[in-house]
Parts: sequence; C-alpha cells; structure tokens
Amino acid sequence: MLRRCCIAIEILMLFHPFEIALSGFSGSGKTTLAAAIVRRLAENFTVGCYKHGCHRFDIDREGKDSHTLKKAGAETVMISDPEKKAIVTGIDNNGLKERMVFLDCDLLLVEGLKELALPKLLLVDREKKILELLAHGDIPEVVALVDTGDERESLGNDYDLPTFHRNDIETITAFIESFLAGKALETELSGLILAGGRSRRMGADKALLSYHEENQIVHTATLLRQHCREIFISCRNEQAKAYEAFGFRIITDRYLEIGPAGGILSAQQNFPDRALLAVACDMPFLDAPLISKLVENRKPLRYATAFRHQSSGHIEPLCACYEPKSRKALLASHAEGNDSLQSFLAGSRIGEITLSESRTVCNINDPAAMQTALKACRSPKG
Repeated sequence: MLRRCCIAIEILMLFHPFEIALSGFSGSGKTTLAAAIVRRLAENFTVGCYKHGCHRFDIDREGKDSHTLKKAGAETVMISDPEKKAIVTGIDNNGLKERMVFLDCDLLLVEGLKELALPKLLLVDREKKILELLAHGDIPEVVALVDTGDERESLGNDYDLPTFHRNDIETITAFIESFLAGKALETELSGLILAGGRSRRMGADKALLSYHEENQIVHTATLLRQHCREIFISCRNEQAKAYEAFGFRIITDRYLEIGPAGGILSAQQNFPDRALLAVACDMPFLDAPLISKLVENRKPLRYATAFRHQSSGHIEPLCACYEPKSRKALLASHAEGNDSLQSFLAGSRIGEITLSESRTVCNINDPAAMQTALKACRSPKG
C-alpha cells in the first residue's frame, strides 16, 4: 500500500496565510495550468503568484540600467514605470520580506516548490514517475492530484485524494476556492471590547455606563457572544482590576497612547492567529442584527471587514472584523507614525458593507449626548 498523504490541520505558512501550490516535474504544464486558474480566480479575488525555478533567471539583462547598477554593487535595485514596479535583489533568508509583498493579495498561487510543506496540487506526469516520490513521502502536503495525460486515467484510491484532469479548469478552480475557504473558516473569531479610552469629555468611565439593563461592557459582550466563543476586554493597566469583576479575559495595552489601534495590536500580540470582532465600548445603539450582518459578510481573505457610512462615505473602524494578516500591515503603519484605524482601513483591501443607519454605531462621548442616548434607549421604541 502506497503511503497516504493527508491534508494537515495546521499548515505552516511560507509566503501567505492563504496559499496553495501547483507542483510537478519540469514540462508538466504548471505555468499553463496556473495561468488558466489565475484567470478564473481573478474574477473574484486579488491573486498573487510566486514562481520558483531551479534554473537561473535574468530579469536585469546585460546592457540594461538595472543590470549595470547591480553589477556595480547595488544590493537592491527597483525599476518602475507608470504601470508597474520590479525589485531586483539577492537571496536572503528573511521570509518576512516576501510575505509582506503578498499581503495585499487575497490569496497566493505558488508554482513549484514540491519539496516544501505547503498545500499543493500535484501534477502527475504521463509516466507517473512523480508518484514514486509521493509514495516515499518526499512530497508533503499534497491535497489533490492533477492528471496531465491526454486521456483521463484512474490513479486508484491508494492516495485518498481528489483527482482532476488538467483541462478541467473550472473544477480545479472550485476546489482551490473551497480549500482556501475551509482554511479561512478555521480562523477563530474572538470578540474584543475596546475600553481603553480615558473618557475625558464624559467625565466618567464610558464602559461602565448603563443605557440598558447592564453596563456597556456586559451589554456589548452579550451581543458579541452570539458569534464569538471568547470575549476580551482591551484596556489600560489601571482599568484592569475594575473590569476583572465581569469575568472576561483582560488584555492590557502594550502599545500606549496610540488610541484604539493600540488595543487591536495588543490583542493581536497575545493571539496572533485569531480574527478579532472589535467593537468600541461606547456604542449603546449597537444591536444584534448589525453584528450578525458584519459576521455574515466577513471577508477573511482580506485585512478586515468594515462598514462604510452611506451618508459620509467614511469607513467605520470601531465595529469591524480584523483578520490575523492585518497585524503585520498595522505594525508597518504604526512604524510609519500612522495609528489611525480609519486611515488604515481606507487604504487597505477590505470587505466593505454599506451602512445606511449611522446611529447604530454612534459613539457617545459627553454628558449631553449620554442623556439623549439614555432617553432614546429607554423609550418604548428604543
């Protein structure tokens, strides 16, 4: 019995959190198949491609300026025109650089790298010689086989893997979409109540005000608990003791004096593999239907999912789902001195939902607004 290759539950990310490879021997048609798949995927996703070659390639040909500068000793050369950019650099072991390049893409299609542990569709050559490597365990994380023969031949059930013909592009593409969607669903969604503000204008802790039967921490947690197994409270160190009484896990700020972005980054530092349904503590009109709409329309392949106010056109950053891959991009934004979550979302590829009723996510920041909100929340119409 040939060795069975299974899909690992935890797959090490090499370049992108949602990546899949097309692997096989040289001449098996990987590039042709990849191009056909990319055309289909690009109808609904932003697709990145990584091509690995065993042979040397030459992007900066002799006689070109980039070649002259590289030969002169430049470690990295960037060339650009109004439509595109390319970077010529040497080989190093810093995978972070490669991962950052692809973060803006929804998913990544890799060509080659059959020996590395990333999920892959294996192209089977006509003589089936690559199956010998598969049988000996030399090709890890194979999730499907692609028969490259002219005639569809059964590869048997020894591998317990889906098998496709290379010309069946629609089915192969659907499999890739389903596989990556399944991986996205493995990302646990946790609730994060942002309560670290100083409430200067209100003159009292906004998280402990009660517009409903319970205070804002408990009320907001009740809304989030319908969709999240675990709820966190983001706050400053001096607030932690008061909030511990409510029974939720406390995450104190490690990124100080940068506003709500500090709460998001602190939670991501503690739980880098969690998606965060982050909500400000001062939104008394927030309701269950709106939270459900956000979760149901979540785009886990993107940085985040957020509402866009229909009236102003602004993105709402304080009632949004932040995906794990947003962490590196948020850190990069923080390093550049920009800690505005609204600016980050507006400049990133996110899932957007139109919000027609802005009052639902209205922040109540001062005593006058609090009194108005109290009357509205406690009136028969709510």
